[in-house]
Amino acid sequence: MKNESIIYFGKCVFGLFFVLGNICLFGYLLTKDDGFAVFGFLLLIYGKVINLLLVIILLVYGFLMKDQLKYCLKAVCFICLNIPIAIAYAAIGLNLNL
Repeated sequence: MKNESIIYFGKCVFGLFFVLGNICLFGYLLTKDDGFAVFGFLLLIYGKVINLLLVIILLVYGFLMKDQLKYCLKAVCFICLNIPIAIAYAAIGLNLNL
């Protein structure tokens, strides 16, 4: 994999889950449809698993290809940006249903 494609992959994964989280949160806020809340909860569960697997794969690839480790770590950092955002969205979502 090229250096730019590794970082681009991390940005795309971040963007995908960020957009899906926004759709769930704002979809629920605007429509009060419980389907958005359920999908958001499932996104938290399955998104965590998928992101963790991708982080592990990138780290293993980076450690096997030492010259790519720096770029893999940058991609992992992009993916990990979703963690505080997901925590904030979960807190907002849980407080709306109380």
